[in-house]
Amino acid sequence: MSPLPRPNIHPPVRPPAPARIVLAFGSNLGDRAGTIRSAIDALPAHGVTVTAMSTLVESTAVKPGGKDETAPRYLNGVALAQTALPPHALLRAIQAIEAQFGRVREEHWGDRTLDIDIIAYGHLLLADPDLVLPHPRAAERDFVLGPWLEIDPDAVLPGAGPVAGLIGRATEFPGDGA
Repeated sequence: MSPLPRPNIHPPVRPPAPARIVLAFGSNLGDRAGTIRSAIDALPAHGVTVTAMSTLVESTAVKPGGKDETAPRYLNGVALAQTALPPHALLRAIQAIEAQFGRVREEHWGDRTLDIDIIAYGHLLLADPDLVLPHPRAAERDFVLGPWLEIDPDAVLPGAGPVAGLIGRATEFPGDGA
């Protein structure tokens, strides 16, 4: 009886290196702080590891044309994280978390229990019908830039430059945050 041939053994396939991502959180309905904290706690189950979280800042709601002083105020924060998920899978994961916490998409720019935006995905520049990276209005939102700068003083928004140079120059969508 001849011995069985040895199987071809390949080295293990390593997962891609995790991408460094920046996520922005906002909420202006219900237990705003509790919802944001719970959403952050939900991220690991979706393949996202948070490495830093800013303090939460309050801001006035923003609608096309500027601030809406009549809408409930937002709490906003920014998280630095890592994920091996590709960008579109990350988008689906954060949309699932938003839905888990009661996010409904009936009115564009409407009030919401939870909003999670992908601000940056590494240095990736991407524009397709479903996802634009970095976030197309991040450079205009001090309520994103301030919390981001708090946890990453050397932060750079891909395609726009250092966050420290962008903050305070908001044009279309000024925020109340730092």
